[in-house]
Amino acid sequence: MSDHYFSASPGSDLQRVPVRARVWGHELDLVSASGVFAQGRLDIGTSVLFRSVEPPSGGTLLDLGCGYGVIAAALATAVPEAEVWAVDVNERALQLTAENAARVGASARVQARLPDDVDDTVRFDEIWSNPPIRIGKQALHDLLLRWLPRLTPEGRAVLVVGKNLGADSLQGWLRSEGYGCERLASAKGFRVLEVRRP
Repeated sequence: MSDHYFSASPGSDLQRVPVRARVWGHELDLVSASGVFAQGRLDIGTSVLFRSVEPPSGGTLLDLGCGYGVIAAALATAVPEAEVWAVDVNERALQLTAENAARVGASARVQARLPDDVDDTVRFDEIWSNPPIRIGKQALHDLLLRWLPRLTPEGRAVLVVGKNLGADSLQGWLRSEGYGCERLASAKGFRVLEVRRP
């Protein structure tokens, strides 16, 4: 049976693949692997997110559905005073995220965790995500309703979602749940959405 990037423990052999990405003026030399989203590359959606949104000035940040940790690594590099959390259900993804945090010299500031291992008291100034749309609509809604309430009152989430994967309907649903949700950018078939608490 083939692995999904949202499998908890990928069964494929761990085969590391290098990834080089230039984000916000920084060269990131990272590693990805089989069994994790976007093996061997910076995916187009995340690239659109980086080009569309400037890094925050600081605070406590969350990379939600972190994969091999490119968003966490980019945030930790660009915002050296930030505390960065990276959450995924895929244990291999968390291992790679920790390795990539070390590669950019940010091991002390990047916490790679399973969702249930993040203390309920932690609040986030910003949530960054290329969310796992393919887990299904209800599972995606449950995921967002678990983490968006953990934004600080003035916090925001920035999400990149493929137009053909339901970005516009997701925007409508978020608004129906009481969240402010504006489109910041649209490029290469992706929407970048900014979400704010009710």
